[in-house]
Amino acid sequence: MKNSTDKPRVLIVDDEPVNLKVMQGVLADHYRLIFAKSGQVALELVAKEPPKLILLDVMMPGMSGIEVCQELKKNPATRSIPVIFVTAMSDHNDEYNGFEVGAVDYITKPIIPSLVRARVRNHLSLVQAEQLKQAHIDLVQRLGNAAEYKDEDTGEHILRMSHYSKLLALEAGISEEHAELIRQAAPMHDIGKIGIPDAILLKPERLSEDEFQLMKTHAQIGAHILQGSSSPLIQLAHTLALEHHEKWDGSGYPQGLKGEEISLEARIVSIADVFDALTSKRPYKQAWPIDDAFKLIEDQAGLHFDPELVKLFLQLKNEILAIKKQYSK
Repeated sequence: MKNSTDKPRVLIVDDEPVNLKVMQGVLADHYRLIFAKSGQVALELVAKEPPKLILLDVMMPGMSGIEVCQELKKNPATRSIPVIFVTAMSDHNDEYNGFEVGAVDYITKPIIPSLVRARVRNHLSLVQAEQLKQAHIDLVQRLGNAAEYKDEDTGEHILRMSHYSKLLALEAGISEEHAELIRQAAPMHDIGKIGIPDAILLKPERLSEDEFQLMKTHAQIGAHILQGSSSPLIQLAHTLALEHHEKWDGSGYPQGLKGEEISLEARIVSIADVFDALTSKRPYKQAWPIDDAFKLIEDQAGLHFDPELVKLFLQLKNEILAIKKQYSK
């Protein structure tokens, strides 16, 4: 049996004590409940310890439920808390207004206990699923950081190139959802560097042929680390790890893929990765001037890079520079 502190914390807001008492009877066995009789008190309680979910009356004296919800959604610290409106109103416009300000659901009075329990349970399950998703994404980001950890530009490189990648993906007509998946997976493209000796990774001089051949194996190492997952995010990261050094003209590695044999996602990430590598300081080189880096990308259209993507990338110069400024020390 769960301790009371293990139960999800639910805030119930209603100016009528009898309504609070009814909700307590419906939910107290399953949740740790806190109560507020006004919108202002509710906001104060949320500020002290944010609940997992809020059941919020709409019609209250002083601050209405709509106004409370608007305040919650303005604050980055509280905007993700799901709000379910509980109201005697049944006008469809009222429901529309509630959803417009960020509510996730509507329950009408008089309440049906089984329905209230089901709605609360379902929305808390969605919160848990979203938290797991965010943890998954965060872990991918941190593993990507691990591959870059020895660079002076720790973390910033993968932030910049992942945002460049999303920007270019959107410009290429990829949906917002898939472009965001590319942004999330891009940090893993160089995870295989974990398997490359420091003496090679950090060597300030040009690599010998043997050393370069060993360096090239990071693509297969990364693909091996990421293979076999059922997660769409990790599956895409596997593709990016394996293909981000392939070239449009077929001269890349490790598979010598050519043109559209290379996944669109890897063609996008390749441009973003090279541009940021050129404009970043590394143990073996100084950062290139911005215009020189754009010129190289342009010159490599049809050779290293997809020529159509290069055109789009060059059109995004101002947006690229804004991202670079935002994610630079």
